Amino acid sequence: MSVTSFNPPVRVLMGPGPSDVHPRILSALARPTIGHLDPAFVAMMDELKGLLHYAFQTDNALTIPVSAPGSAGMETCFVNLVEPGDKVVVCQNGVFGGRMKENVERIGATAIMVEDAWGDPVDPQKLEDTLKAHPDAKVVAFVHAETSTGAESDAKTLCEIARRHDCLSIVDAVTSLGGIPVRVDEWGIDAIYSGTQKCLSCTPGLSPVSFSERAVERIKARKHPVQSWFLDLNLVMGYWGGEGKRAYHHTAPINPLYALHESLVMLREEGLENAWARHRRNHEILKAGLEAMGLRFVVREEARLPQLNSVTVPEGVDEAAVRQTLLQRYNLEIGAGLGALAGKVWRIGLMGYSSNLNNIMLCLGALEAALIEQGAKLEQGAALAAAQQAVNA
Repeated sequence: MSVTSFNPPVRVLMGPGPSDVHPRILSALARPTIGHLDPAFVAMMDELKGLLHYAFQTDNALTIPVSAPGSAGMETCFVNLVEPGDKVVVCQNGVFGGRMKENVERIGATAIMVEDAWGDPVDPQKLEDTLKAHPDAKVVAFVHAETSTGAESDAKTLCEIARRHDCLSIVDAVTSLGGIPVRVDEWGIDAIYSGTQKCLSCTPGLSPVSFSERAVERIKARKHPVQSWFLDLNLVMGYWGGEGKRAYHHTAPINPLYALHESLVMLREEGLENAWARHRRNHEILKAGLEAMGLRFVVREEARLPQLNSVTVPEGVDEAAVRQTLLQRYNLEIGAGLGALAGKVWRIGLMGYSSNLNNIMLCLGALEAALIEQGAKLEQGAALAAAQQAVNA
């Protein structure tokens, strides 16, 4: 077999992630590689931390990108803040709350579950009742933006409840950071993790995290060693700490960190509020077109993420065949359902650089054509007309 250089096809990425990567960020990846302890690189690391402070809306000193994807950011939070024997209240309303539960159990702690239907946000009253029933709980964990369903939970209220019961909060913001408001300090979030490949328009492979002073105190006061050497923040802080000489911990992913730096510069240039408004505006345009095709959203309107739109597959439609048509004929990727929603929904992302009018119109036109091809009774052109009306509104 003759193997040559890999040249991927050019796709439009409108699934649950990764999203399209901005050309400026791709260009940043190609800059010269320097050493991970080079003074110039260390200076860039300090800038990166400042940019993450802006993105997370926090002054937390321990705000860094973990050198691995969002799942490692999740594990970083759990292995550092949870010890064997602890009780952790885990709120689950989709796939990723389940992954939190698995992290808790692998540590040797006990997961107390607060469960809501997939597509619903986390119910604050259920959390309140559970914490009253388990006054010895140490941590509350929940997903802010549940990627498997497109539901947004009320992070501010959930964190207030956790703090009132003397629990630390761990928040999954993988899909929310840069797309909807995330206010770490104002909401009292103790530990939060995200990913670079969604609303930040960057490549996959890094996980921004931030820890409050309360969380750092808990890490330093641990009775058991952190079970992961690589993710032990007591060690990692020596490299990202910024005080005096940096301690070698691992060889950082240098070029991907250039890319994250560039993506955060671009977020600051656009302005957080403008980025949030762009995602919301484009969601309304996409929504108009989807509803004109008779597609129903999984999540009720007030809890619906603008950047991740889950819609129910019409009866009699082969959902996988539709996705295959979009990919092969239009070079357009949308996502399938996960877990309990597998085969039942499509997940259409409008994240970061992918959240633009051209993508919306391409998606609506292609999806309408694919559905008509499968025998769906649709008025041809209605979706694009409805979207255009929303643009002009």
